[in-house]
Amino acid sequence: MTVRLGVHRESWPMKAPFVITGHVFESLESVVVTLESDGAEGRGEGVPVYYLKESAPEMLDQIEAIRPEIERGLTREALQEALPPGGARNAVDCAMWDLEASRSGKSIWDLTGIAPQDRRTAYTLGIQETPELMARQAKQALGYPLLKIKLNDVEPVERVTAIRKARPDAELIIDANQGFSMDQLQQVLGPFAELGVAMVEQPLPRGADEALEGFRSPIPLCADESCLHRGELPAALKRYDMINIKLDKTGGLTEALALAREARRAGKRLMVGNMLGTSLSMAPAFVIAQLCDFVDLDGPLNLKSDLPGGMLYRSGCVGAPQAGLWG
Repeated sequence: MTVRLGVHRESWPMKAPFVITGHVFESLESVVVTLESDGAEGRGEGVPVYYLKESAPEMLDQIEAIRPEIERGLTREALQEALPPGGARNAVDCAMWDLEASRSGKSIWDLTGIAPQDRRTAYTLGIQETPELMARQAKQALGYPLLKIKLNDVEPVERVTAIRKARPDAELIIDANQGFSMDQLQQVLGPFAELGVAMVEQPLPRGADEALEGFRSPIPLCADESCLHRGELPAALKRYDMINIKLDKTGGLTEALALAREARRAGKRLMVGNMLGTSLSMAPAFVIAQLCDFVDLDGPLNLKSDLPGGMLYRSGCVGAPQAGLWG
């Protein structure tokens, strides 16, 4: 099979700067891959994993380095060895899935054997200067019954308290993005539990979370930065109750499906997340969403604009990709 590869960068402005622990996003930088073969086309989008120091130019270089192999018909299985986990492999892997669907005349649901259903998605509240501003943001998200709250080590309890008062109806999950120390985590877990927080994501830094082994938390703890792919799952199983799967971390849908199934077999609950991204990133992640307890696929809602025919968000839920978007 001969394949024609197209690859380019895109930049999508944010509605407002999106602040998390240690990083501010003012625009989404992505890489889009297009694969064409025998009149069929597949697309995939990858986003740099910022805490691994990935960049869009680096991703382009990675993809160009294996252009000859891709254009000679590199398989998805061989791709897993040709590129490391990360945004570049994700873009190519998802384009390969989309191309396979287009060539075969089958949907992604036929190919994976997974049935699509609308899923409730979190709406993410970025870090604001004061608890009051975050509470105001929560009120503006009244259509979303699940709120994901970005926190750092500045007034974390005060921020969650203000949000809880503003949205007594909402289910709350916390994402510290590696922003707490173990002492700080132990101090906030009790108040968080009293405020009805359902889960705390990545409280400690990647590579410095050994203290969680044997630790009994009153709230489920979820690995994000600490579990990129199956190679990191054994350590995460000892430290966390849940695993957050992101396709830019795993390097595509292929590894994401394998990670989800292995984590499930180990008895862990699952979440699917995103590194921002347009609807072209959310579409393959929606496949993983069917296997997850929590879904966080609100990336396009943070952008000033999205692709035409993008993902549909209604009543706090996200629906399956529309025909022509992906899969």
